[in-house]
Amino acid sequence: MQTALLTTKQAAEILGVSVAFLERDRWARARVPFIKIGSRAVRYRHSDLLAYIESCTHYSTSQY
Repeated sequence: MQTALLTTKQAAEILGVSVAFLERDRWARARVPFIKIGSRAVRYRHSDLLAYIESCTHYSTSQY
């Protein structure tokens, strides 16, 4: 099975966030899983983005 890797811009569009958000996230916490290829290229798996979205899903404000 071959999985296409997404660029930071593509991942940001799927998540509805800015590219800067993902760049800060990688630097600060890396809550959104990413893949580093070589010394500079950063890519995201679509399945990892969906899992991240699921992990952010809440059903009540008292869950915080």
